[in-house]
Amino acid sequence: MKLSTFTASPLHSRHCRIFRQLHDAGCFVMPNPWDAGSARLLAQFGFPALATTSAGFAWSLGKADNHITLPEALAHIRAVTQAVAVPVNADFEGGFAIEPAVVAANVAAATETGIAGLSIEDSTGDASHPLFDFALAVERIRAARRAIDDSGTAIFLTGRSEGFIVGRPDISDTIKRLTAYAEAGADCLYAPGIRNRADITVIVNAVAPKPVNVLVSSDFTTVAELAGLGVRRISVGGALARAAWIAFLEAASEIAERGTFKNLARAVPLVDLDESFKPE
Repeated sequence: MKLSTFTASPLHSRHCRIFRQLHDAGCFVMPNPWDAGSARLLAQFGFPALATTSAGFAWSLGKADNHITLPEALAHIRAVTQAVAVPVNADFEGGFAIEPAVVAANVAAATETGIAGLSIEDSTGDASHPLFDFALAVERIRAARRAIDDSGTAIFLTGRSEGFIVGRPDISDTIKRLTAYAEAGADCLYAPGIRNRADITVIVNAVAPKPVNVLVSSDFTTVAELAGLGVRRISVGGALARAAWIAFLEAASEIAERGTFKNLARAVPLVDLDESFKPE
């Protein structure tokens, strides 16, 4: 039984098709805006696709990562997709549920926001048991796959294994999970936190021919180097948002602590930002 009677618009279908084609060959960067404004500016740089960031969005609401609600996430994803003319991948965290059936229902709701891609991760948020048990984690990906297929869209599903960022940096277990997610229907595989070139190569080879996403949140590599390792997609997670917060915090702390305003001289001119946001 289908979970949704939603019919994708021609534009939505086109974005899904373009996004899928981007993964067929080469390597592309998919940066992560945290709101509609940052999405519009990134699109003006010519990036072929964008991805939301759960952390960056949560901070913009004054919340910690993984503390936004499903309605907040859906409204945010819709706002970003409507702000730009390029495909958008949704950071859908863990599907905002534990049980596969509820993950499927939530993914079905996400398919109606205009996204071209969506990721589901396997972290629990429980430090004592940070990853879902293997069988449950696989079934959650399988449920997301069914929901997307039932939606009649060609939304690109990414399966994420979070071991390297939740205190379980086990490359063997990560590969076991990613290969199982691929078999369960994930179109792309992603293990955030992996920076070792040998580990990246092992993952690329293990899930081939399916594409791999690598997270770059610091200066440890280049696009050319990752492309040479066979990586198809690069994202930056909340790093751009954190970079923006640096400027904000430096300027605010200067005002609060010294009563001076030198950092404000570095601000982008108002006229330049207004020009960037004029209707197209």
